[in-house]
Amino acid sequence: MGATETMSYEEQRRRRLEENKKKLEQLNLPHLSVALRDAAASPKTSPAKQIKRKMSRDASLHPVRRSVRVASLPEPKYREVASDFVDRPRRVLKRRGLDDRVYASDEAREYAQTKAEEIEAGLDPKFPSFVKSMLQSHTTGGFWLGLPIIFCNKHLPKRSATITLIDENGDESDTTYLAHKRGLSAGWKGFSINHELVHGDAVVFQLIKTTTFKVYIIRASEYDSS
Repeated sequence: MGATETMSYEEQRRRRLEENKKKLEQLNLPHLSVALRDAAASPKTSPAKQIKRKMSRDASLHPVRRSVRVASLPEPKYREVASDFVDRPRRVLKRRGLDDRVYASDEAREYAQTKAEEIEAGLDPKFPSFVKSMLQSHTTGGFWLGLPIIFCNKHLPKRSATITLIDENGDESDTTYLAHKRGLSAGWKGFSINHELVHGDAVVFQLIKTTTFKVYIIRASEYDSS
């Protein structure tokens, strides 16, 4: 009786497997599994990505016009616009390197200093003034002009300000006065180079207004010509 029941169970199991196999064949599932396995082995770019890449390449060639108002206008020619660019000349200061330094003799420096003091003595005493002998740091390299401390404390602003220098021809140059350092910074380099100041020259500074100096330059090179 047990053997009969066992054979009957095995027979029923075999029949169920055959029925399931027939159902799978009817659904075409084995072919679908093979197709999915092949697709995973060799992935292809989706049609949506291909369309997106094509659109991006086309967009780089032709500007997209999203506004209806400008859709009918001709395509802009950017090359022609670029060709209309005007190169404006910039003011370029003459460079002065360490190799171009001029060293005045003691006699030439003394000559320029004496002449400057003579000019200062002849100026209107109601306008304070001082004489500054030019050093290398004033005319090359750092281009920093320190002013007499007593003069700064007595006559110049207590805060940093713009100070104008007027030369003997009436030409004006703006410089930055740093009150905490008592000297001229930005702008002094341009003044020094444009007026070709060198070591040994003497400069008279006459304060004609609160932040304006009248400047007189005496060249040390005049000593050799004299």
